[in-house]
Amino acid sequence: MRKIILSLGLVGFLWSCTSTQNAVSTTRNDVDVTIDLINVKDDKVLVTILPPAFTTETTTFHIPKTVPGTYSEDDYGRFIENVKAFDSKGNTLKIAKIDENSYVISDAKKLTKVTYLVNDTFDIESGEGFGEGDDVFSPAGTNINAGVNFLLNTHAFVGYFKGKEETPYKLTVTHPGNLLGVSAMTDADDSDTSDVFVMPKYASLVEMPIMYSKPDFTSFMVDDMEIIISVYSPTGKYTAAQITPHMETMMKAQKRFLGPINSTKKYAILLYLSDVEANDAKGYGALEHPTSTTVVMPEAMDLEMLQEQLKDVVSHEFFHIVTPLAVHSNEIQNFDFNNPQMSEHLWMYEGVTEYFANLFQVNQGLIDETEFFERMAVKIAQSRQLNDNMSFTKMSKNVFDAPYKDQYLNVYQKGALIAMCIDVQMRESSNGKRGILNLMQDLSKEYGINKAFKDSELFDKITELTYPEVGVFLNKHVSGETPIPYEFYFGKMGVTETTIEIAGNPFLKGQTEPYITVNPNTKEIVILPEIELNVFMTTLGIKNSDIIVAINDKDYNLDNIYDMIMTSMNWKDGEAISVKIKRDGKEKTLKGKIVMPKEKQDGYQSTDNAKKAVREAWLRG
Repeated sequence: MRKIILSLGLVGFLWSCTSTQNAVSTTRNDVDVTIDLINVKDDKVLVTILPPAFTTETTTFHIPKTVPGTYSEDDYGRFIENVKAFDSKGNTLKIAKIDENSYVISDAKKLTKVTYLVNDTFDIESGEGFGEGDDVFSPAGTNINAGVNFLLNTHAFVGYFKGKEETPYKLTVTHPGNLLGVSAMTDADDSDTSDVFVMPKYASLVEMPIMYSKPDFTSFMVDDMEIIISVYSPTGKYTAAQITPHMETMMKAQKRFLGPINSTKKYAILLYLSDVEANDAKGYGALEHPTSTTVVMPEAMDLEMLQEQLKDVVSHEFFHIVTPLAVHSNEIQNFDFNNPQMSEHLWMYEGVTEYFANLFQVNQGLIDETEFFERMAVKIAQSRQLNDNMSFTKMSKNVFDAPYKDQYLNVYQKGALIAMCIDVQMRESSNGKRGILNLMQDLSKEYGINKAFKDSELFDKITELTYPEVGVFLNKHVSGETPIPYEFYFGKMGVTETTIEIAGNPFLKGQTEPYITVNPNTKEIVILPEIELNVFMTTLGIKNSDIIVAINDKDYNLDNIYDMIMTSMNWKDGEAISVKIKRDGKEKTLKGKIVMPKEKQDGYQSTDNAKKAVREAWLRG
């Protein structure tokens, strides 16, 4: 999973049934599910499940509490209602809800059908119910917009019966004829209004999201892998054709970087673009699946910035085909959706993946080494804002619980830096011949999709496949509580500390401290009265306590403040701009040229040419 750190959460800081199938014989040996996207009522979708036969007096039906890749307990059961169970004659069976996600059904030997209604999770984010502060990360959530769009993360629609998780699943989705469902699964039905998917077990099905919308997709080949990109853009601002060329260039570069690692023949990218001015999804980023990724981004981004965000976010998710798909622990292999036992090795699942998402770009010439070092410097700075003394393996194992869950975002910062240091150490120990990609290739050969490792044995296996120094690093800085001396590892590659200048944001200092606030009574955006103004504001003549009314003739207030911030991230030095302000009750328009603020921070640069060869092997080998 990859989250965009800058989110609308900033605003809060600024403001201090009838079944569609007939019952069948209880001798069936699969779980037959139908999702009805045609007869949507009150923004709810009917799901009908025909179960296999039971030999017990009762059975427990679950909706997942959590799913792989999210590292949060989201309780998807709170989005279903009116759960009913029936026998072959249509009589209701006794059913009891035992927790948020679980139901015990009596007379299980007679059970032939279960039905329930599903609400979508995007309703939480639009403030339409289920309580504040309980948002599901949008790419792991669902959308129900009758006749327009359905984002089906199947774990939120389809449940499982305890003890029947390994039973094959047949999923039928009935849908309006004008909507096309795109998925990495293969549709076994030729109908324009019905799709049929067959999967070997529950865990396989819930790794297969589907998005239904007006047809807008592209496909291309990367070696022998088919890539499908489906786009939903609510205002029609963007199409799959606009996004695909940039994505194709990126994914071909990824495959060149990965080399022989190839665990899937078909990969689907489902891109949902959110309307920031409407009640829509606000959790931007992506969620990985073995053969898919669901992505939610704001439609307000201009094309250049959207492409850059997709390059970082989708590349991260695509690299998950290495880990955890090809290299994973028993906890991942036998994931328990309602009583999850977490692995110790998030540093690998998310950290190595995030590192690859940056390393491949410098390796393939998409960015230069200066930008790569800048990105690593940002990760170092952000990781040090979290608990740098906490054991990373302990945090991973207990990521659902305090105080560890508050450190989760460090998997994308320190986790990537752990991978970088392993890479550096391997390059030094092998005189540039081997790096962490070689390690992951060796681990994928050792284990692969169907074989899991034991958490407690991974470090020994890595040390066996690499060098003693790598084992020392893992035990001291990953399972241990000693902070990593990054300058020591950079020094191995002839890279030393320096001060660098990075682009800032006109309305945010360091992307976290705002220059603006919001008047809760009027919704007006106000420049903070006491803050030291940045060069963007002083150049235009903006003053403390000024009210921002409009920018470039577009009005702004609390309702679309995120749109304003996202738009400002696309501004360039020297571009013309007009800002309408209200000062002392009078409106005036300030015109001039944009001067984007700059921020200084610690960074790194290559200085030792004696180590150029090993450094080149690290960055471009």
